[in-house]
Amino acid sequence: MGDSPASYIYMVQHLIEKCLIFNMTKEECMEALSKHANIKRVITVTVWNELEKENREFFEAYAKSQNKNHAIEVEVEGGASTMIQKLILDRDHTKNSDNI
Repeated sequence: MGDSPASYIYMVQHLIEKCLIFNMTKEECMEALSKHANIKRVITVTVWNELEKENREFFEAYAKSQNKNHAIEVEVEGGASTMIQKLILDRDHTKNSDNI
């Protein structure tokens, strides 16, 4: 994947989708990507908002499931953070391999 703005946005979208798999809220996703991938919160929220516009029905259902999940939240130690870090390392490794 190149260093173009489109490829960067696609990478952010991919990481947001991984956050969704872990049932993370928008705020949790912004925090995780900021901390583990050095992605500015404004970038994450902008891409997230565009995804919400394009997939309104999905995000409405996701919000409902978020409300249920947070009512009975059980934290898995390091699960989401570890996965985000692994995705970043894998992406960097692939990017470096492409440059060889």
